[in-house]
Amino acid sequence: MQKYLIKNIMLVNEGSIICTDITFAEGVIQKIAPTISHQQGYTLIHGEGLHLLPGVIDDQVHYREPGLTHKATIYTEAKAAVAGGVTSYMEMPNTVPPVFTQELLQHKYDIAARNSLANYSFYMGTSNNNADEALRTNDLKNDVCGIKIFMGSSTGGLLVDNYLTLQKLFAESEVLIATHCEDEKVINLNLANLGNTLLTPAHHPIIRNDDACYESSYVAVQLAHKYNTRLHVLHISTQRELQLFGNMLPLKQKRITAEVCVHHLHFTADDYATLGYQIKCNPAIKAAHNKPALWQALLDGRLDVIATDHAPHTIAEKGIGNPNATYNQCHAGLPLIQHGLSLMLHYHQQGQISLTQIAEKMSHNVAACFNISNRGYLREGYAADAVLVNLNQPNTITNENSLYKCAWTPLDGLTVPASITHTFINGNMVYNHGVIDETAKGERLRFLRK
Repeated sequence: MQKYLIKNIMLVNEGSIICTDITFAEGVIQKIAPTISHQQGYTLIHGEGLHLLPGVIDDQVHYREPGLTHKATIYTEAKAAVAGGVTSYMEMPNTVPPVFTQELLQHKYDIAARNSLANYSFYMGTSNNNADEALRTNDLKNDVCGIKIFMGSSTGGLLVDNYLTLQKLFAESEVLIATHCEDEKVINLNLANLGNTLLTPAHHPIIRNDDACYESSYVAVQLAHKYNTRLHVLHISTQRELQLFGNMLPLKQKRITAEVCVHHLHFTADDYATLGYQIKCNPAIKAAHNKPALWQALLDGRLDVIATDHAPHTIAEKGIGNPNATYNQCHAGLPLIQHGLSLMLHYHQQGQISLTQIAEKMSHNVAACFNISNRGYLREGYAADAVLVNLNQPNTITNENSLYKCAWTPLDGLTVPASITHTFINGNMVYNHGVIDETAKGERLRFLRK
């Protein structure tokens, strides 16, 4: 087990930034103090000019394994994650086959135990026909991040649009329910209204419009209120949905929480003109007026966490470089996990968000929302999951320096003002100035629930 002493570091944690020393030993944060003497056996890191943040916890990623490994694998995407300062992730069930049984869920944990460089958890999947099986997750409540319900279009039978099934899941789940909210009926009506129109990327937010998101989110929130369900609504993308969420309670007391993703904070519908299907995703990137509203709700506490919804597809599947690519051929989803933190540091430089707010929304609040044990904060005795950043070292994001298996990024060519220099996971230096420890192994996340 590695041991580290970081001297004179600007530590970003729980609303403050202080200059301090910190040690990692036996996988945990051993000590935080103004001055710590260098002891034998500890690797010394000089922290002058650097900031230390808690490792990012991404509550929504799609790593494609099993069954879609031509796009990505748990190993490749966890490798990209640690290069981006992500130390833990929660991965979605829309693989092949979909995670409709506890045995398939365990299979993913087995793969991650062998191959994941970062810490991990996996959602149990739901369909109109597997409610009883999905609710067996209640017996694993300390070991599984939650149950995922696709209340809008998906693949592999993952759409849950049977109201009786939804009621059963919301009424009986003892674990967090995470929802993808887009109303299928509204989407189909919007498509029908377009008739024989030749569809382009710009039609995506028209087809998957504000009404589709709001109608579905409204149903989820009403069900959660009815049954006192612990609900987490993923990737809010519209101003209209924000009225469904509040900031009057401390996060720990909220039963209904919400997430915003980095691409909805960065892109607008105006970007379809230059990026086309590269930024096709579900829910769609919407009209420009939504972006400032999402930022305001993030900063005032109506939106609780920032995630990436990392969803890689191959260059061919996205129609990149193919002038004949059609709307229906081009898959929805963006690869982002390596660059989510970098993008937020970009907005920090612009004065949009503070470093302490980044730590809050990408680490502290995720740990609080999911009741993750012993992670998400820089505290003595907590797991030593942390990321060192240099705010004065610009970095240009390119397809070539992205580690995604799909080998492209919608941020290609963007220069961000800061660089991630080191990532520590369970006290081990997994990333160091572009060099990754290929032998690293993450741990299964644990959750504190009654």
